[in-house]
Amino acid sequence: MRQSSLVVVANRLPIDDSVAPDGACEWRRSPGGLVSALHPLLRHTPATWVGWAGGTGPAPALPDVDRVRMRSVALSAEDLRDHYEGFANATLWPLYHDAVEQPEYHRRWWEAYQRVNQRFAEATAEVADPGAVVWVQDYHLQLVPGLLRELRPDLRIGFFLHVPFPPPELFMQLPRRAELLRGMLGADLIGFQRAQAAHNFAQLATKVLGMPATDREITMPDREVRIGAFPVAIDTAEMAALAGRPDVAARAARLRHDLGDPEHVILSVDRMDYTKGIEQRLKAYSELLASGHVKVRDTVLVQVAVPSRERVGQYQILRERVEREVGRINGEFGRVGEPAIHYLTQPFDRAEVAALYRVADVMAVTPLRDGMNLVAKEYVAARVDDNGVLLLSEFAGAAAELPQAYLVNPHDLEGLKQELLTALHADPADVTARMRAMREHLRHNDIHAWARSYLSALDDGSLLNRLAAAG
Repeated sequence: MRQSSLVVVANRLPIDDSVAPDGACEWRRSPGGLVSALHPLLRHTPATWVGWAGGTGPAPALPDVDRVRMRSVALSAEDLRDHYEGFANATLWPLYHDAVEQPEYHRRWWEAYQRVNQRFAEATAEVADPGAVVWVQDYHLQLVPGLLRELRPDLRIGFFLHVPFPPPELFMQLPRRAELLRGMLGADLIGFQRAQAAHNFAQLATKVLGMPATDREITMPDREVRIGAFPVAIDTAEMAALAGRPDVAARAARLRHDLGDPEHVILSVDRMDYTKGIEQRLKAYSELLASGHVKVRDTVLVQVAVPSRERVGQYQILRERVEREVGRINGEFGRVGEPAIHYLTQPFDRAEVAALYRVADVMAVTPLRDGMNLVAKEYVAARVDDNGVLLLSEFAGAAAELPQAYLVNPHDLEGLKQELLTALHADPADVTARMRAMREHLRHNDIHAWARSYLSALDDGSLLNRLAAAG
């Protein structure tokens, strides 16, 4: 069995769900941009990606993609229900997002989480070279670093959490809190999106496990575990190049015409998730229409809400509520051929999304809580004209990096309404100055800088040298 000097471990494999008739697979983008970040490095070193292929039953054998080995991990229907939909997304996800929805706790979910994490750890142990670097991703696999260290103490193990890490008073609710912390502490380096998350983790290591800790390091009996903030980024140059293509610019012009050539276009692009603040945003917009501060003939809201985790009950209820509210607003304020809200639930390809970004005079990114939110960064990168207003939640990780955005508290309905009006009527010179500053930041802090920063902290430099050589 071929082994690898770099192993990436994530819930999903970074390939299309379907394989072409000739057996070929293609890379697809992960929500966190991880594929874009690591693709150059993975092509220049013996590498394996360990993950779930998307179906239930035996793990399929998959071909290499760009010389990267795909190692699939099997999930049964029970695993999918209890590990993925259960403990990961109905226990950890809501808790880590400030308990916007009440987390659920079931013993069988925890048992499934342990079982699946063990399976991922064993698969990783099989494919890793002696002394290899292993990079474990996100909340689905928090036990993997500890389990893997027991199986392969020779490995260099990193863990990165893409979502927020909660304050101690919330995390302490978890029935199996100590096991989760010990699982993460199997890593040599634990990365978070924000410094506050690292601080929260350090406090819990001391409070729950009695380990001496600072915001940079946890002292264990046999070794030191480093922690820190590594804010995830996007491929800024790629998005700018895409948005600047003539066909994308032409598509943006057609979209604006199809929307009725309004004076203002507000855009929101979200997964259908209760953390995204979709209902609060719709309520604020509805009240602005009712007060007459916003008029349908002048302003259009485009809400893209791609369905997510549709088998989880909380998400089904959310979609019903959102669609009922959109229908009410359009029925009350829309006209024939002029809906107040253009509501879209289908996924779009990258070029179409870039065209939408170019159309949007105001990009409303107002989650109640978000680890980062890369949509905000994509919008800024796509505004090659140095125009457009980013209305951004204070509770998105991106707010710490993009202070020039129009920041808003999405829990404050009156404040949200006022900031929407401010964004709609912002001074053009101020808009341009803010956008240029944000674009400059993203140029220097792109996805490649993120990968280099993390791997230089984790590795002895050999992998980082390969990444630099890769471009």
